[in-house]
Amino acid sequence: MCGRYAASRQPEDLVGLFQVEMWEPEEALAPDWNVAPTKEVYAILERPLKDADDRRPVRQMRTLKWGLVPSWSKSPEGAARMINARAETVHEKPSFRKPLLSRRCILPADGYYEWVTGTGERELEVEGKKKRPRKQPYFVTPADGSVFAMAGLYEFWRDRTLPDDHPQAWWVTCSVITTEAEQGPLGVAPAEGPRSLSDIHPRMPLMLTEDRWDAWLDPARTGMDEVRALLAAPPEGLMRAYPVATAVSNVRNNGPELLEELSGPEEPVLF
Repeated sequence: MCGRYAASRQPEDLVGLFQVEMWEPEEALAPDWNVAPTKEVYAILERPLKDADDRRPVRQMRTLKWGLVPSWSKSPEGAARMINARAETVHEKPSFRKPLLSRRCILPADGYYEWVTGTGERELEVEGKKKRPRKQPYFVTPADGSVFAMAGLYEFWRDRTLPDDHPQAWWVTCSVITTEAEQGPLGVAPAEGPRSLSDIHPRMPLMLTEDRWDAWLDPARTGMDEVRALLAAPPEGLMRAYPVATAVSNVRNNGPELLEELSGPEEPVLF
């Protein structure tokens, strides 16, 4: 799954990297090293500009809320439970099927956090010797330092309790697509601990390599077979993972220190 990630790049850098044609500087977000569900995040997408005579798709960077609210939903409640969409079944789910075909986006990040409970601690829990094992967080990021481009979906939801001209009458929300975690060796593995992403967690965000950005964002691609082909996992060995302080487990903590690599897990984690 993807339940927390870091996004600290400057908006100007993202505009250049993704060849964005339109974005509103007043929507700029502060760097965030502990992005949690329901927060506002950057999304790269392509769609015609509202009220423009030219209906060609324009690549935009928008600020969306993480936690998808289906267009047919009666209320936004439950958005925090729809932060992820599984690549294997996204085409089957009523909440995600239409966005998959026409409202795809890229959610840029530095990387994502995942928590692992070591085998030793799990065994102690089973034996009743420890009530609640402590989980060690790891930060997973491209080994070459490039942007972590997560495949995403976005949706529009109209709040019928508000008038048309109200600034919050429309919500634009998003979800991260996840896939099975890689089982092959990490590009850069920690000195001790997990040797693959699947050792940390069975799921991971679907990363889009740069050669797939244009195809993923292209709204003209609406055939289910060709869109599902875009959900293929990237090549293995592109990622690194390293232990970080358990401070990231508290959503109130935020700052670049959360990304600092520890020499080893804070708690013994056996694999």
